[in-house]
Amino acid sequence: MRVIEMDKVPEHIIWEILGRLEKSSDRNCASLSCKRLYEVDMAQRHTLKVGCGMNPAEQGLRSLCRRFGNLSRVEITYSGWMSKLGKQLDDSGLLILAHHCPSLSDLSFSYCTFITDVGLRYLASCSHLSSLSLNFTPRITGCGILSLVVGCKNLSSLHLIRCLNVSSVEWLEYLGRLGTLHHLSIKNCRAIGEGDLIKLGPGWQNLKTLQFEVDANYRYMKVYDRLSVDTWQKQHVPCHSMVELSLVNCIISPGRGLACVLPRCNNLKKIHLDMCVGVRDIDIISLSQTSIELESVSLRVPCDFSLTRLTDQSLIALAHNCSRLESVRISFSDGEFPSSTSFSLRGILCLLDKCPVRQLALDHVYSFNDIGMETLCLSQYLENLELVRCQEITDEGLQLVSQCPRLCRLRLSKCLGISDDGLKPLVGSFKLDFLAVEDCPQISERGVQGAAKSVSYRLDLSWMC
Repeated sequence: MRVIEMDKVPEHIIWEILGRLEKSSDRNCASLSCKRLYEVDMAQRHTLKVGCGMNPAEQGLRSLCRRFGNLSRVEITYSGWMSKLGKQLDDSGLLILAHHCPSLSDLSFSYCTFITDVGLRYLASCSHLSSLSLNFTPRITGCGILSLVVGCKNLSSLHLIRCLNVSSVEWLEYLGRLGTLHHLSIKNCRAIGEGDLIKLGPGWQNLKTLQFEVDANYRYMKVYDRLSVDTWQKQHVPCHSMVELSLVNCIISPGRGLACVLPRCNNLKKIHLDMCVGVRDIDIISLSQTSIELESVSLRVPCDFSLTRLTDQSLIALAHNCSRLESVRISFSDGEFPSSTSFSLRGILCLLDKCPVRQLALDHVYSFNDIGMETLCLSQYLENLELVRCQEITDEGLQLVSQCPRLCRLRLSKCLGISDDGLKPLVGSFKLDFLAVEDCPQISERGVQGAAKSVSYRLDLSWMC
């Protein structure tokens, strides 16, 4: 066996070897095998993820930052942390990052319960920072975020998840004036409401993605004065750059707030509305008339029609105005029966007839039955189909799946009316690339064998109790 001397291997080959190692554990083993690999790894390593296993935390982080001088992305997560695992990183750790990582551009903190506004002020000196994510950092307030964004003028992506003490939104107003923010995600931050988003002001015109989710179990009842309400109506909210919009558990009031945003997203590609109270047909119709490039729609609505006023008129408007719509997901919240005045078979079939829908997911849609399956299986575009809690579909309708020209992926979940007999035409045909059957009581593990090239089966009937 010929032994290769690492000193004689060309530099670009060494870089190629380490570049192919994606796991940190593999890179660590390789870099410890010889001095040359160790030195190249020091120069090449740009990403670092640390957490519970780093003890003592401060000394460990300082050592890693000194070793890897070109770090651009750092993720610190303490999910599952307990006091017996050692002390968490605190503000002194953030000071180490600010001093030893001059190229830092992407920073993420998860379950870091000991960092405070003081630590964020240290990070304000990171001039290259463009992305920041804070997930459950309870000691951080709006003041800390403001001090950071004032210093980091290249910040283009901000994610705040369960930051319970962030109430003031002066930082949002500052980012709006700065105009650099492209991606904003605010999820379950109890003290930030829909009305606060107006503070973004001129920053709306540069925003590409917005994800806003209100905690369904807790809503901080902020009182907005009449001036704030009028600002939504008078201020032209330009959203020409918006390509993705996701709103969860939001209140959409006629003529103000987020209702003013929907019809102004001219270039929207993807929209997700999940349990948004107050959405009306007129909102979706206006959206469809301006966002004609729309490619993906996901609508999850309450079973109680009094909470939302969406009917087939919304689906028909989308079908006629959005000719590029490829992905459709329609679902109703848990309840005894969805409202009969909401989406029906007519609206869903109109979408399939007018748009090149490749992915269709229906959840708790009782109006979809075997007649719908018959029309659906004539689609020349459908490739991916998900049916969840669609109790009006029987074996007769499921058997038609074998006739769907391009269908290659099928997922069935919690459907009571289908059995092994519905899958028989698929067995041995190898038409499907993938079949997933989950919690369907009349379908057995034996019944799915041979129904697709790859099969996943699970049976848990606790949902029926």
